[in-house]
Amino acid sequence: MIKYLGSKRQLIPQILQAVADASPGAKHVVDLFSGTSRVGHALKKAGYRVSSNDHNEYAYWLAKCYVETDLQKVQSEAETWIDRLNKLPGQAGYFTENFCIKSRFFHPKNGERIDAIRELLAQEHLDPNLFAVLLVSLMEAADRVDSTCGIQMSYLKSWAARAHHDLNLRLPDLTPRSIHGPSKAYCLDALEAAEKLTGDVIYLDPPYNQHNYRRNYHIWETLALWDKPETYGIATKRIDCKTHTSAFNSKTQFIHAFTQLISALKAKTLIVSFNNEGFISRTEMESLLSQKGEVSVQTIDYKRYVGAQIGIYNPSGQRVGEVSHLRNKEYLYTVNA
Repeated sequence: MIKYLGSKRQLIPQILQAVADASPGAKHVVDLFSGTSRVGHALKKAGYRVSSNDHNEYAYWLAKCYVETDLQKVQSEAETWIDRLNKLPGQAGYFTENFCIKSRFFHPKNGERIDAIRELLAQEHLDPNLFAVLLVSLMEAADRVDSTCGIQMSYLKSWAARAHHDLNLRLPDLTPRSIHGPSKAYCLDALEAAEKLTGDVIYLDPPYNQHNYRRNYHIWETLALWDKPETYGIATKRIDCKTHTSAFNSKTQFIHAFTQLISALKAKTLIVSFNNEGFISRTEMESLLSQKGEVSVQTIDYKRYVGAQIGIYNPSGQRVGEVSHLRNKEYLYTVNA
């Protein structure tokens, strides 16, 4: 899966155990802030029926691929398509101009291939689940040859070694359908999703600071939408990054938004993942969640995201400082109504 700030890759075993312990007979789990769908994918692989939601378009297609799409439904056709796309010659276009020439996120030879593949996918009338698999295959192939520190707010001054590798698509790690029924991906505002979706367990991993994921991963949003928007700045971000905001990325709005969200949820069991660097403290979170039911907390120590391991860089890709610490604590809250 793609590199991602806040990814729960290292915490998957603890999250799965928390779900199993909190609701032993659970069949259906809702993931309200799905991101890369690492958690939803792991839950489906563990046998749960999963409903995944995220308001970003790229995250929706990741969930459509990893959560909604069943291996047996698309494997053969997807493999045929991936072989075809890997043989497609490059053709410079919007992607190359904005992300390889105006900026240096990808080597032009790979940008040209991305342009050609995405244009072809836009022209074909593909089944949505097959399209999701091919789009995610392209995103992950691009992620393997990027020249960043992990987020798309800046790029390296000199090409990363991996940027010279040739773009190569692979079949994503799809899973079979759960015995409890089909899983589903949604692209809704979190509060709307809270009012609409219900399950045996609801898992929440809300943004915990000011970093907006649409800005951090604006290239994936553009690749998913393929709307070729106007861009701005050294990082050639989408113009709507200036206006696309979330209350969950605001210190002054977070508590109100999260309180509304918790009140709207319909499930006997909640699992909430929140970082010790977040807008509110552990004490505040426990107090808020206790209004919904009995709260227990597990503390997990883990390495910070990849960018923190290699230092702080300016928009030109120059190293300008060191990070203050290399480890964080994740609080895993279980709430039983």
